[in-house]
Amino acid sequence: MENSTWFEVPVFQGGMGVGVSLGGLAGAVAACGGAGTISAAQIGFQEPDFASSPLEANLRAMGKEVDRARQTAGGRGAVGMNIMVAMQHYGAYVKEAVRQKVDFIVSGAGLPMDLPELAAGSEVKKIPVVSSLKAARVICRRWWSRYRALPDAVVVEGPLAGGHLGFDKETARAAAEEEACSRGTKDPADPAVKKSFLSRKFDEEIRGIIEFLRDWGREHERYIPVITAGGLRTHEDMEHQRRLGADGIQVASRFVTTRECDADIRFKQAYVDCKKEDIVIVKSPVGMPGRAIRNSFIEKTCSGCIPPKRCFQCLKTCDPKTTPYCITQALINAVKGNLEDGLIFCGANTWQEDRIGTVKEVMDALMGKSRTQN
Repeated sequence: MENSTWFEVPVFQGGMGVGVSLGGLAGAVAACGGAGTISAAQIGFQEPDFASSPLEANLRAMGKEVDRARQTAGGRGAVGMNIMVAMQHYGAYVKEAVRQKVDFIVSGAGLPMDLPELAAGSEVKKIPVVSSLKAARVICRRWWSRYRALPDAVVVEGPLAGGHLGFDKETARAAAEEEACSRGTKDPADPAVKKSFLSRKFDEEIRGIIEFLRDWGREHERYIPVITAGGLRTHEDMEHQRRLGADGIQVASRFVTTRECDADIRFKQAYVDCKKEDIVIVKSPVGMPGRAIRNSFIEKTCSGCIPPKRCFQCLKTCDPKTTPYCITQALINAVKGNLEDGLIFCGANTWQEDRIGTVKEVMDALMGKSRTQN
């Protein structure tokens, strides 16, 4: 079994919806040799028929954004899609991504048990997202017993991630508080930062998942790369993850504060302006905890329901009759710059962003390249 990876640069840009990571951002990351990820979540929100035919609008937009990303990438890196298991019409989105011949599909927010069947006969790399050793075991064993399939990589997402989380509210909050205490400065070279990462409780879970995947890969004569995620934003973070055995890292929030990010400038500025006490754990309408920037919209949701005006067929577990607010509309408002009525998902370390830069600057920083080397 050859100990090698199929990606050029060990940086995956996390898929961020709605509309935060489209073809513009994904293509720019790929152009630097990384893996650019387009979020399929309500990707067609700018299509004229989105309100009346969201599925059709989304499927059409997938092709447009993949084409845009490839044009920007210019043949470098990889361009893929993040497709949540929790999405309504999950199978239709996966099949459209396959039809578009994306390089990879990252799939979380549930266990993607049927992904090998849905992507059968294609060369698309299949990448499940897990938050525990138990989940990794279940997916690998099911894929092999049912489809004789293996993951082409696995993303291991920790409790410092943004958006919907694979952890309970208490775990996510405790992890962020511990991290914030040790990261009392924005200087990545500060010794406290290194100490924090050496002591992170999730490290042991990562090691356990990596050990299992190495053994599973050897048993089936395939090397399965491991990509770690959640609150990672510096070269030091990458080096620490590599010491744990990871083959690459997934970074999301740090790419928001780039010129190439597809979100409105007001959305990006909210990241730059926020303080660590502004980042809170909220309960999503679909019952999952999520991490977001506190604003007037979150205050409104704490005071009572905001009845949705229409259903956009987003997540399987959302009931329009009982949901406290429409998460699709809230995320669309935010990405368009209407922050007063929007939900601004973010990672735990977003408060450390202090400027709007470029994707190349972020990629160089993650890879440990100084500006004088560029």
